[in-house]
Amino acid sequence: MDKRFLGRSGIEVSALGMGCWAIGGPFWAGEQPLGWGEVDDEESVRAVRRALELGVTFFDTANVYGAGHSEKVLARALEGRRDEAVIATKFGGTFDEQTRQVGPDDGTPANVGRSVRDSLRRLNTDHIDLYQLHINSLPIAEALDLVPVLEGLVDQGLIRAYGWSTDFPERADAFAAAGVRCATIQADLSVLRGSFAVLPVAAEHDLAVIIRGPLAMGLLGGRYSATSELPRDDVRGLSPEWMTYFKDGRPTPEFLTRIDAIREILTSGGRTLAQGALAWLWAYDPRTVPIPGCRTVAQVEENAGALEHGPLNETELAEVERLMGR
Repeated sequence: MDKRFLGRSGIEVSALGMGCWAIGGPFWAGEQPLGWGEVDDEESVRAVRRALELGVTFFDTANVYGAGHSEKVLARALEGRRDEAVIATKFGGTFDEQTRQVGPDDGTPANVGRSVRDSLRRLNTDHIDLYQLHINSLPIAEALDLVPVLEGLVDQGLIRAYGWSTDFPERADAFAAAGVRCATIQADLSVLRGSFAVLPVAAEHDLAVIIRGPLAMGLLGGRYSATSELPRDDVRGLSPEWMTYFKDGRPTPEFLTRIDAIREILTSGGRTLAQGALAWLWAYDPRTVPIPGCRTVAQVEENAGALEHGPLNETELAEVERLMGR
């Protein structure tokens, strides 16, 4: 179970990926932090290389993470080992690399060509394995205008496949139906909540489902309690409107209660809570490729340990679903 294909692309990846949002470091929209606080680039490089050693081959970043910095750090970590990794990045965000301030989203065809070349430069590679639209709610008609451009990038050898990071099943359905080399949908999903409706769309179109937020923005790491307070330079500390797992820098009590209800099942068999949350995803839908964010070697090692345990069994999955009221 430790391997997956990225849908109909035929690209093989590890069943577990590494999310690279956090290793981008700080970036902002005005005063709103969008990163996870300060990071140690050297530790980030060690974390990526440790992931490779443990069999994790799939690395998911975005041009906007750290205003380009995440892509640069990933390039450093993969120097001399590019052929061992499958790199996914995203486009649609705009930003200033110097000030690390983000601008308005740009989902126009003209922006795709600029963005892919900028990402190739930062990633220090001649091709991107998976290129994903990063505007969740882009109107379908505008997204479909991008399909010919993305198909052209595949033909040029600049990308191998493409997908959309969106939680709207109707958007995923239209994009996959129009795009021959569309291979994935990326959706927000954890055992606690998420975009369940995209899963049947992925099955219909033979897409892999890249799972962002599989550890509920860190809540399923088991390190936070009702009294925890995140720093103000962390996206969770000055919680934006879309943040459900944290409010005003504190864990949302409802989700802590849900975790307590299923903790015993998720941690059965010697798993940590995080490993159990990943095991639930693999049991719930075998198309899923969770990409928990990591910025330390220790986090990588814990998450990769989930591969040794594998998915929850059918009885455990059924009990979790009962307790979650699904």
